[in-house]
Amino acid sequence: MSFILGVCISGHDASACLFRDYDIIAAIPLERITRIKSEGGRFPDEAVNEALTIGGVSRKDIDVLALSRSRFPTRYFDGHGAPLLHRLRRGIESISGSNRGVGVAKEISIRGITDASKFFRSGDFLVDHGFNPDAKVTFYDHHQGHVLPALFHNPDWQDALLYSADGGAETGFYSHRWFHDGHLETLFGGDEDIGCDFEGSSLALAYGFATLALGYKINRHEGKLTGLAARGEARHFDELRSWFNVDDRGRITSKSGTHQQLRELIFRIARDSTKEDVSASVQKLVEQVTLESIAKLARHCPSRNLGISGGLFANVRLNQVLADSGLFDSIFVVPPMSDQGIAFGGVYQYLMERDGMETWLGQRRPLRDLYLGRDYTGLVDDHFATLHAIQKVSESPVEVAVDAILAGDAVAIYTGRMEFGPRALGARTVLAATVNGNINDSLNARMDRSEFMPFAPVLLEEHADEVLDLPPQSRNTSRFMTITCQVKDPWKSRIPAVVHVDGTARPQLIRREENPLYYDILKAYHARTGIPVLVNTSFNVHEEPIINSPDECARALLDDRVDAVVTTGGFYRRRKV
Repeated sequence: MSFILGVCISGHDASACLFRDYDIIAAIPLERITRIKSEGGRFPDEAVNEALTIGGVSRKDIDVLALSRSRFPTRYFDGHGAPLLHRLRRGIESISGSNRGVGVAKEISIRGITDASKFFRSGDFLVDHGFNPDAKVTFYDHHQGHVLPALFHNPDWQDALLYSADGGAETGFYSHRWFHDGHLETLFGGDEDIGCDFEGSSLALAYGFATLALGYKINRHEGKLTGLAARGEARHFDELRSWFNVDDRGRITSKSGTHQQLRELIFRIARDSTKEDVSASVQKLVEQVTLESIAKLARHCPSRNLGISGGLFANVRLNQVLADSGLFDSIFVVPPMSDQGIAFGGVYQYLMERDGMETWLGQRRPLRDLYLGRDYTGLVDDHFATLHAIQKVSESPVEVAVDAILAGDAVAIYTGRMEFGPRALGARTVLAATVNGNINDSLNARMDRSEFMPFAPVLLEEHADEVLDLPPQSRNTSRFMTITCQVKDPWKSRIPAVVHVDGTARPQLIRREENPLYYDILKAYHARTGIPVLVNTSFNVHEEPIINSPDECARALLDDRVDAVVTTGGFYRRRKV
């Protein structure tokens, strides 16, 4: 049995995950430990330490370290085989203090060697970071890291299209892969594309530029545009669409110019338009161009299964368009679709290379849940007991939590292991009743948020078809809140807090075996109201990561971000003065 540590050193959303062969032990985003939103750009030591602590192992116990092909200090690269001018330029940068490190992918491109172990000084890196110097270091493909979890966690798929799209990596902005006849074929966005010029072609960057142009933060606030889009008209779609070309094989390129020129175009459009219309235009752009690309790809590489990942597919409305297209019988969005999720895929790539495709396919299993952080069960109750300002109201948490929700309170649930990925899924979640649409404004004010999407609903899975028009192809991925669907007409007025202006919702379906406390609260609420739905919004203040530790949970309660906290050990409120 091997301990494998997967690490993402992306410019944002760095992370670490620990496996024992094919079994996931822990997965930690760096931001949850350092409390710096979307932190990246360096080796995520704090996340590594947390994952190892959860697994009960040390750095010396790691057998394999799977790294993203990121930048590393110059000292870890062997100069032998690199062109002389390249070595001189690196030396000048290092002496001048301007050295940003060396990109593994750039070295691959310059040297013409895809095996980075041929020039990366693995032993030095391992010793410097406290690992066993005999451990194996391997590098994984960014885009393949995005999509491999979709294939691994859908064991019923005998064929599939795997498609990624984001703001850019060593092989460009997209990848197309086709799993068929027992093997995985890279069609576009593989090693052969390292160093190729795909300027101006990224839909994800177009969406990011629109986010910036409307006064928000790129790689952070794109969801605001998704919410605003339903309130506007796509008046600028034709102008934006003319920028992009989709060839017969589904490859997206630019007709017109560079990303800087695309940025200037979008900023010009934004100066003379409303936020709603800009949002609607760029939303329609990503929907139409992505759908056209995947449809053309599917004609040449037939499959009724689609696995998608990468930052573009954080766009839940886009994912619904793909699901509703009629092209696929099954669609799965990798739940940690941002760069933090590629650490998963990096481990799966190593295992595939180590064991061969047949063995790898035989190890596939459904993704049960994403509760992969540290388990603070019991410790949070012990911590609350030391704080005079917090009072335990009851040791029977379920019914008391339902009483509070019925009274209009916002109740945070803090249970078990923290979720991995961008969504709160019932371990660090705020629950509220869906019957009052005003809860959105009041809770957003308490959390210092300015959101245009409604809160997400959590539903008992057995009642999903009663409330939602949820097609079969979307059902599995809806367990992770990665896609929208239509709410049935009779329910739109009954649960207004979770229904968008276009009649959609972004659901999470829950089963008891995944999270008993979460499920039992919702089940008891349904028994008393006939409504199998509650608000689920993430337990965090605006611009802060989702809460991790008991101390962070206590601070949120004391700061009046929520009215109460429910754990497996009790129900807590602020003590009345």
